[in-house]
Amino acid sequence: MKLLILDRDGVINEDSDDYIKSLEEWIPIPSAIAAIARLSKAGWTVAVATNQSGIARGYYDLATLDSMHARLRELVEEQGGELGVIQYCPHGPDEGCDCRKPRPGMLRRIAAHYGVDLAGIWFVGDSSGDLEAALAVDCQPILVKTGKGERTLAKTLPAGTLVFDDLAAVAAHLLQ
Repeated sequence: MKLLILDRDGVINEDSDDYIKSLEEWIPIPSAIAAIARLSKAGWTVAVATNQSGIARGYYDLATLDSMHARLRELVEEQGGELGVIQYCPHGPDEGCDCRKPRPGMLRRIAAHYGVDLAGIWFVGDSSGDLEAALAVDCQPILVKTGKGERTLAKTLPAGTLVFDDLAAVAAHLLQ
């Protein structure tokens, strides 16, 4: 199985330091939607692992999150692709869960869902927490410069991190 795991905010859609609190605030990056569809049509399974502490903070509810993910699936399907499983962490940063990145719980759940080993699987994110979660389960850490990526790039990156301009560039690399 060719599996690619993506962070959501800043990779697939525009990010906001004020949180994405409604379907109207969820603004897809068009080239990212097209990249997911292209990968899917080429035989890749594309899954998502996303921290969504806005739920714990009371900024939005599960129905709102579900509407964002339904819209994401719809946009990918409109371009002939399919999005795989979406794992999300609804917890706040102080709740001590195993799923909130940089902890690798969501990545492990994706691996269990598909019955795969995570060693070498690419995990694409825009933050240090994404890269740390990837390393914790032997995934290949991939940083994109969208979202918080430029800020993250200014920090010391984990050894072996690959850097791309955006998800479209990741897809182009994987499909060449």
